[in-house]
Amino acid sequence: MRKFLKISCVVLGIIILGIVLIIFAFLQSMKPDKEKEEEIKRQAEQYLKENFDGNYEIYDTLYDNMGNFGFEYAAKARKENTDFLIYFDDKTEKLVDTYIASKWSKEIEKEIQPFLSENLDDNMDAHVYINDEIGNELGIDPNDPKSYKDFDVEATIRLTIPRKKNATDEKVFNEFVSFLKNNEKLLHGMVFVGYIAENGVILEEDEWSKKF
Repeated sequence: MRKFLKISCVVLGIIILGIVLIIFAFLQSMKPDKEKEEEIKRQAEQYLKENFDGNYEIYDTLYDNMGNFGFEYAAKARKENTDFLIYFDDKTEKLVDTYIASKWSKEIEKEIQPFLSENLDDNMDAHVYINDEIGNELGIDPNDPKSYKDFDVEATIRLTIPRKKNATDEKVFNEFVSFLKNNEKLLHGMVFVGYIAENGVILEEDEWSKKF
């Protein structure tokens, strides 16, 4: 009996040690490498000097430890109240930036805000997403960013409403899509609507969406 208990304790100890090591390894993997952070900052500074005029700054770094982006480390930069990223693109093996995508996203958000404020809840959130590398793909000079309306841009608009749906919502959402197209605010894209409380609780399982 004692031998059995001794063996059980040893096995349990090994299991606990294994769990502790796994947790420790996971926590270590979540921490950014300081040298890599400094490296992307240096590269980004040089990139900005070569490609951007005027005032700009590197104010932080982003470490993607969950595989949500197409990079591991990025420098966070700011120019004229527009926050954007600079990172190494594995496909082109060059540094790229998201300045144009970020600037145009803000431009679209400003264009659609009057309609949303008039027809939907004031405390809703609206976010616009454009392909991060659109500026690089279209060869746009970041010092002369123009407007998204000068190009055939597709964007995704995500609306988050902190309440349950009501009977008139779908009508308003369709009117919003018509507003985008008929007023040339955005000719192509996708609209998603989710009902999520301010504390993050999902209020409706099904999202409303429409491609146009």
